[in-house]
Amino acid sequence: MTDANTPLRIAIAGAAGRMGRTLIAACAEQPGLMLTAAFEHAGSGALGLDAGVLAGLPANGVAIAGDDTLAATLFDVLIDFTGPAATLAHAAACAASGRALVIGTTGLDATQKAELTAAAARTPIVFAPNMSVGVNLCFALLATAARVLGDDFDVEIIEAHHRHKVDAPSGTALRMGEVVAQALGRDLRQCAVYGREGQTGARPRDAIGFATVRGGDIVGDHTVLFAGDGERIEITHKASSRLTFARGALRAAAWLKNRPSGLYDMQDVLGLR
Repeated sequence: MTDANTPLRIAIAGAAGRMGRTLIAACAEQPGLMLTAAFEHAGSGALGLDAGVLAGLPANGVAIAGDDTLAATLFDVLIDFTGPAATLAHAAACAASGRALVIGTTGLDATQKAELTAAAARTPIVFAPNMSVGVNLCFALLATAARVLGDDFDVEIIEAHHRHKVDAPSGTALRMGEVVAQALGRDLRQCAVYGREGQTGARPRDAIGFATVRGGDIVGDHTVLFAGDGERIEITHKASSRLTFARGALRAAAWLKNRPSGLYDMQDVLGLR
């Protein structure tokens, strides 16, 4: 890592994607951070393009490179919003060279998450399903609400995203379910209900339901409904710009500077635990 007076060198994986381009733009406005590398997969039409131009900015002199060059490229922190397989390959390369990572990739299964945990034994990693400050505050509020309301309230989670999102429910919705389940002493793997159709019977008292909406250009809406007899409580977060996630990811990258190896999340970054 760099010293206190040297800009933190940022690399972005998936630079040509929606989040990648937003991260390039957000990095340009953050003092103390410097974009030094941007990667795309082999065969991408963006290879060789200037990262600034790709993000709708003036040229910044950083050419989009293949991610097979990642291990030989100079940077301090890699920010990765790609897919599970690519993220694991990037994590292995960074762990081998002691470079830090911020990972916002969703859709990882239990085995893949275990691989990230192993990589974090060799380098610091922030892994979070959502980098938004507001969403992470919602996680803290949800834990408190679940503990206070207890088993007298039914819990349903509704999420909505743009038509291009490939995983469902969203990583954020699943994390919300995990937070609530933990606060209630439940195992989400046993009590989650993913969608309903036909003659489903009465709702199990300990169920945590998920409903998914996909359409248009919705950046990300999440609502957790606590439904009791005679009253309902809703905790909602709505994102209107991907800059929300990009700025959170860059905040996490700055927080990682000189941190020891370990697996962290945005609750650590924001001091919420």
